[in-house]
Amino acid sequence: MSLRNKRIIVTGAASGIGQQTAKLLKQKRAKVIAFDMKEPSKYVDEYIPINLSDPKAIQQAVNQFKGGADALCNVAGVPPTVPLPLIMQVNTMGTIAFTEAIVPKLNDGASIVNVASVAGMGWSQNLADVKEFLALKDFSKAGSFLEQKGYDDATTYNLSKQVIIVWTMINYYTWKAQGIRMNAVSPGPIQTPILKDFMATIAKRGKKKQLIDRPGKPEEIAGVIAFLCDNAQSQWVNAQNIIADGGLFSGRFKEQNGF
Repeated sequence: MSLRNKRIIVTGAASGIGQQTAKLLKQKRAKVIAFDMKEPSKYVDEYIPINLSDPKAIQQAVNQFKGGADALCNVAGVPPTVPLPLIMQVNTMGTIAFTEAIVPKLNDGASIVNVASVAGMGWSQNLADVKEFLALKDFSKAGSFLEQKGYDDATTYNLSKQVIIVWTMINYYTWKAQGIRMNAVSPGPIQTPILKDFMATIAKRGKKKQLIDRPGKPEEIAGVIAFLCDNAQSQWVNAQNIIADGGLFSGRFKEQNGF
């Protein structure tokens, strides 16, 4: 197994996609280092507490990590029902800050995998705001940005994932000296603790017609993440956004364009 004895960081490993990712990586004989607010009950070898909404807490967590990791899986996130600034602070600003802080402790040739969402697939129609938010480094200014732009719960969540997708793409060579590549995975609705919140906000804004037969399972997304962690299988995949949504995005495309 090509992930055997690899040290892999997973944020959000206590539940949902993060937990299933940790489980699959353990099955592949990897060593899992979990960063989460809540300590995972299983599937991890090391746990470091982190609050992704707080830049000081992020740096403290990074300082606790002794270093040496072959992959980083940024899975942690919050649903669109939490306060709007928190959505951007955790899903976007915290993920970016954590990654940039911990990259020097990653091994050469490491893989970074960011969990985005099919909700972020409208990034190309919102590039002005995406670029403006990417330039915003102060966590305390997230709320005023959203208020000035008129974002609500669903559109804020969309923006948080749009920024992650674009950030993944534009950093295709940022860590070339270390041989580090980075990709994103965009799931559709997944059977996790936040599915109810997702359906109550994001899904209700869409078409009433059912375009997929069921929500995805966390382990189905974990498989994609593990694939992207594995240099033996995905070395030439870089700065891509892999959509894993049961066909939802394509169904919307077909419907919207009259096919």
